[in-house]
Amino acid sequence: MSEPLSVCILAYNEEIQLERCIRSVDWADEIVVVVDDKSRDGTEAVAQRLATRVERRAYAGDVAQKRFCTSLATNDWVFVIDPDEVVSEELGDSIRRCLKLREEGQCETGADSAPVAYQLNRATFHLGRWIRHGDFYPDWKLRLFRQSRATWVGRDPHARVEVEGPVFRIEGELLHYSYRDLADQIERIQFFSDQAASGLVRDGVKFRIIDLVLRPPARFLRCYVLRAGFRDRMPGFIIAVASAFYVFLKYAKLWELQSMRPDKDRRT
Repeated sequence: MSEPLSVCILAYNEEIQLERCIRSVDWADEIVVVVDDKSRDGTEAVAQRLATRVERRAYAGDVAQKRFCTSLATNDWVFVIDPDEVVSEELGDSIRRCLKLREEGQCETGADSAPVAYQLNRATFHLGRWIRHGDFYPDWKLRLFRQSRATWVGRDPHARVEVEGPVFRIEGELLHYSYRDLADQIERIQFFSDQAASGLVRDGVKFRIIDLVLRPPARFLRCYVLRAGFRDRMPGFIIAVASAFYVFLKYAKLWELQSMRPDKDRRT
């Protein structure tokens, strides 16, 4: 016996990867999938065949979409996973062991300080290899939590969970097959930089030339040098450049959005 678990997934044009993702968590008590209503492939059909509950919903931003998806879960313990991720056997065993220990009252600490959430390490496969350095690794994500003690916060497109109570780390990796190729990565950089720039505008952040000039090279240096991305050889270099390009586009698009406003609203 263990505490029941709901798995929550957001899916958009993920027909190819969604089945692999769901099958890696088919031991969960419930699987909830929210399909973006703009999906044009067989994503919804795969979800209907394998998931417990499926809903179609227009994309309302990362924070709102994830908040909606977890609200559909009928269990307090929730595990959030993306369609391009796979739960490794070791990680699955760790999750089940943690929930079983909680049910049996054998948590690592006393009842008042028992963990209400767990972080897990994500490993990304890109450009023909597992990336083990740079900004991609280690990549600790808070994905397993009690929703009664959690709140979705952050700025689109980067939602994150904040919890009230202790957070522990568990063994095993979440396997991330993020990009089909470099072209796919660039396409996603375009999408996420759009979302990020719009989020900055909504939050009232004003464009500064210093951000556009200094933040991209700073990101490259952090990814490639400080976090040893160079140890991943050419893929590490390409990833560092792409990360810097994302930062450049985010602030360039912020300038573009604000410069297109009426003259009285411009702050450039």
